[in-house]
Amino acid sequence: MRNVIIRRVIILGAFSCLSMLALQMYWVYRTWNLQEQEFNRRVNQALLDAANELAQMNLFALPSQKLVQQVSTNYWVVNVNNVFEASDLEHVLGKAFEAQSLKEDYEYGIFDCSSDQMVRGKMVKYSNVKDNTQPLAEPMPKHYDQDFIYYFGVIFPGKSAKILSSMWLVIGFTVLMLLTVAFFIYSMIVILRQKQLSELQRDFINNMTHEFKTPISTINISTDVFLKNEKILEDPRLSRYAGIIKEQVLRLNTQVEKVLQLAKIERDNIELNVEEIDLTELIHNIVPSIELKVTDKNGHLHLDLEAENAKIRADKLHLTNILHNLVDNGVKYSKDAPDIRIGLRNENAELVLSVKDNGIGIPKEHLRRVFDKFHRVPTGNVHNVKGFGLGLFYVKTMCKEHKWTINLESELGQGTLVEIRMPIAHKNGA
Repeated sequence: MRNVIIRRVIILGAFSCLSMLALQMYWVYRTWNLQEQEFNRRVNQALLDAANELAQMNLFALPSQKLVQQVSTNYWVVNVNNVFEASDLEHVLGKAFEAQSLKEDYEYGIFDCSSDQMVRGKMVKYSNVKDNTQPLAEPMPKHYDQDFIYYFGVIFPGKSAKILSSMWLVIGFTVLMLLTVAFFIYSMIVILRQKQLSELQRDFINNMTHEFKTPISTINISTDVFLKNEKILEDPRLSRYAGIIKEQVLRLNTQVEKVLQLAKIERDNIELNVEEIDLTELIHNIVPSIELKVTDKNGHLHLDLEAENAKIRADKLHLTNILHNLVDNGVKYSKDAPDIRIGLRNENAELVLSVKDNGIGIPKEHLRRVFDKFHRVPTGNVHNVKGFGLGLFYVKTMCKEHKWTINLESELGQGTLVEIRMPIAHKNGA
């Protein structure tokens, strides 16, 4: 995977995750505020109702201002400005909270001005039906306001837990979002680690192939010396072995060159030397070398060069390699004598290059992957097919760099047809 693609994935993924997290956090914050506001409203109303009923029971008037105040997030005080009984307070609180559907555990206490502290505080627990009151271990905090002389306080220790329990759906989605972000981070770590391993592998192959070049060149030169030696030429057996060495060295050199070309492609260092080319003329020029490969297998090469205008803009070296690769595949994957047909025709403003063979064909399940690097189609009974699965990958890559379209059609046992569509070059270029 290229560095540019990885950077795009990381940037877009991080932006998406941060955007979703920000939206989720806003949703959680907004939901919490709404739930808290609703809880506070119900508590204020219940305490107001409880104070009014307490005043009616004890026949005193409530102050017009500062009746109910919220001291903290879960603590309220009610200024009744008169004495009252603790039993009456517990009764009216229970009734008022029930009217507002507040089934939350709470503590209440009464301020004693003589001792200057909250006394007679109790914990009312709705979860314990048999014994719903428990004495407080410590007194409730008093309210520091000089206008508050006779007042009682109510605190809800489980308010936050209650609000959270009512937000289970939002919290569930938040947990899923965090898991998604964690999975994305883990995926990026795996991708970066795999990229690092891929780069190490590519550097190793690149260095290894470069190291091969020197001994291959040395062997090639030495073989040429052997082939020109009179004693070698006089001995058919030695001459044949020297020819085999020469042939295998050239084959090994070709494979090394392919690996080096692909390493260069993967480093994004492709530099096309684009020029105007007459493809008909190019095909005629390379026919002798192509035909040699075909006739060596007792095959036949046919040319159907019907195009009237075969001028295109391309890199001559890579275009020549494309033709050699396609013909090589046709020769290698033929059971009997290969029959290769190279076609050239005009369609609208395009030049169509086609290479058809009579080979073993490609199964349908492998058609989608024939252009993948290192992918090789099983050859069945054809056991002499050698290679690395790089030929069609190279062809596809070069077509992509030239902005050409390539299409492959094949049926098992019916051969393969490869078509490449190229725009015709105009006099003004392009």
